Amino acid sequence: MVATTPPNILRFLAARADEGVDCVLITLVAVIGGSSRGVGTQMAVAADGRRIGSFSGGCVEDAVASEALETLKDGWGHVVRYGVGSPYIDIRLPCGGGIDLLFTPRPDPAAIKAALALLDSRKPATLRLECDCVTLLPDLSSGSWNGETLSHSYQPPLHIHALGQGEDLTAFTKLANAFGAQVHALCPEALTCAELEATGIATSHIATRTTLPLAASDPWSAIIFLFHGRDWEEHLLPQALALPAFYHGAIGSRRTHAARLEALRNSGVPEDHIARLRGHIGLIPATRDPATLALSVLGEVVAEYNALSQWTYWTGAALADAAQ
Repeated sequence: MVATTPPNILRFLAARADEGVDCVLITLVAVIGGSSRGVGTQMAVAADGRRIGSFSGGCVEDAVASEALETLKDGWGHVVRYGVGSPYIDIRLPCGGGIDLLFTPRPDPAAIKAALALLDSRKPATLRLECDCVTLLPDLSSGSWNGETLSHSYQPPLHIHALGQGEDLTAFTKLANAFGAQVHALCPEALTCAELEATGIATSHIATRTTLPLAASDPWSAIIFLFHGRDWEEHLLPQALALPAFYHGAIGSRRTHAARLEALRNSGVPEDHIARLRGHIGLIPATRDPATLALSVLGEVVAEYNALSQWTYWTGAALADAAQ
């Protein structure tokens, strides 16, 4: 994993609670001007000095950690501004803006662990954050900072089911795994499966061209076909399109994708399933090597996954219903 994720913050808090070490949860609740982080970004600081998360490239983290330790001593939560309009005139953000940070001492471990349990079961969770408490909400309702509370939603980690063979599959799954996604490789090649399993990537062997070894998926998963030969798609792709996912994609040229869509229609695949499929995927046009293809496709998938967290309450509720 290349950087801290929101669930990592929660796991840090839960682990420190199990150790009997007090913590402060710090949440970005408002942005003034520009900022490298968005509302809802979090950091946690333990009484013994350990910390996780960041709000900039290192400009304010030390000051935030010091403030957090003082908050534990004082025993009450509060909001502090850093950057423009801050009483700390010696701390400035390079973007020229300002951020308001909510310091919540000793967040309820039960609420934190309940949120983690939902995420671990591939369901979203929402916490209501206040100066003096953190509460798990029963639904995905969200609300901006009103001076007292912020309702912040967490979505399950990105899960990628990648089907293919050869270097295109290995390059993509290794890169996605290094990024921090939960990766599942599906491949007809026993040696490739063994190679990926040796790196810690979950694999499934595709024994036949007619049976997809994937029984379930969810709205926070991506299903990607990396086969160059469309003979592997004939029976497997319709089965994959019937599974829930925020992203269904298959590599290939525009001509290849047009032929793929025609074949799906001729085989009787429902139009609403066909509409889910993206072709000619990736952010970088005309990729010619496995590494660039992997980067191109992963970049597009991550962008789409991140967009899920920006959706409004009704969209989140619809996703939760779809996940059940």
